[in-house]
Amino acid sequence: MSKRPAESSEKEPETLKSGDRPMQLDEDEVGEFEDEYEDEFESEEDEIFEAGVDGRPDEEREAEERQDAMDVDQGTFIPGRHKLSAGETLAPDLSTYEMLHTLDAPWPCLSCDIIKDNLGDSRKSYPATVYAVAGTQAARGREKENQIMVMKMSGLSRMEREQDEESDDDDETTDPILETKSIPMTSCTNRIRVHQSPQATSAKPPTTLTASMTESGQVLIHDITPHLTSFDTPGATITPQQSKPVCTIRAHKSAEGYGVDWSPLILEGKLITGDVEGKIFTTTRTQGGGFVTDTTPYTGHQGTIEELQWSPTERHVFASASSDGTVKVWDARSKSRKPAVSVQVSNTDANVLSWSHQTSHLLASGDDDGQWAVWDLRQWKPGANGANGTKPSPVASFNFHKEQITSVEWHPTDDSIVLVCAGDNTLTLWDLAVELDDEESRDTAGVQDVPPQLLFVHYMEQVKEAHWHPQIPGTAMATGGSGFGILKTISV
Repeated sequence: MSKRPAESSEKEPETLKSGDRPMQLDEDEVGEFEDEYEDEFESEEDEIFEAGVDGRPDEEREAEERQDAMDVDQGTFIPGRHKLSAGETLAPDLSTYEMLHTLDAPWPCLSCDIIKDNLGDSRKSYPATVYAVAGTQAARGREKENQIMVMKMSGLSRMEREQDEESDDDDETTDPILETKSIPMTSCTNRIRVHQSPQATSAKPPTTLTASMTESGQVLIHDITPHLTSFDTPGATITPQQSKPVCTIRAHKSAEGYGVDWSPLILEGKLITGDVEGKIFTTTRTQGGGFVTDTTPYTGHQGTIEELQWSPTERHVFASASSDGTVKVWDARSKSRKPAVSVQVSNTDANVLSWSHQTSHLLASGDDDGQWAVWDLRQWKPGANGANGTKPSPVASFNFHKEQITSVEWHPTDDSIVLVCAGDNTLTLWDLAVELDDEESRDTAGVQDVPPQLLFVHYMEQVKEAHWHPQIPGTAMATGGSGFGILKTISV
């Protein structure tokens, strides 16, 4: 499946082939040491010793340093296009990040989601704190080691910079701390999503639910409210009962799936889930806190449901992406359970999609061939794939990535910024507001085949999914075969 990495987590990681440029030493950085007092030490025979700082003549020492220094490659390293030579390694250019932290996981996680907290919106101070949830993919034969990880990541400091005029005097430099609460699972989690109901009172925290689409075909809903509360309650313990699912959805039977999403507009909680047989089911949370699944599926796809997402503005509308190459838009009230609109967006699998939070008629999709595109839903009409030439075209399309697109997400407050993850081990940031006819925008420093809308390239081994933090502007969390990454670049 498009979302699954190599089955064995013990497989050697593939050779680094993208990210930042190789580590090099600049010969100009090896400066000459100057005697502050210009002393000349003479021997009894008035002989002057011309020795360097290590007791050897400067010329001899500098010649040896030049011989040992790395060759400097002045070319530009293009992620997914170039390969490193033997002995070369990649390291991030830390000057391009405001914050960058990596954290390990017991097993790779295919999916993660960020949890909103009560620490405030539009936070810019450091150290930062992030709450999140993720589901593991243990190796074959060790499925019982799977778990849902409820996480609190604190002490996330900004990058240290000299003479940073914008730095807050209150910011502290601390070591990052990862705290986790584990919920046992017996199957791999293909996709996990979080939903929060509003607080009933100021003294009671909001109810936080997770929905995990598993490899076994079951969808498990957990109430992780006590797990989150325990992070900030000294002496708190989690009972085994609190780690059991509050609902198990069996409508998919043994068909595993990847599509799952909570409605952002139905505060009690409404869930859509899709499987490899092309069926989509809805599950609604009742006033009493129970769950009811409509066992009549929505059908129409001829392949696996790869992604599902509710409209951010229309209560009964959702979209689906499938391995049949189509994206379909549905009205959940439809008695026929058939899509309202269907568009062939790719000749390969349509892996992922994302609905713009700011401009509701914009939808982004990502495909198995590495292409991702932006669509204007106002151009999508019933029968748009007909033979009469009415098939809509994307308003923007990019084929920079040469491997499958595994995640795409619009920035929560800026409808021109899009985050993309791909199978070439990169997470890229894009600015769609860049004008193609702008002479300055066309300048890519002489590098070929780089779209001017490309803002930033971050290397992360086997990256699978990433999300913007809704309360820390410009900060994203990513998950993949190498663990988790929390980053904020200077570009966004």
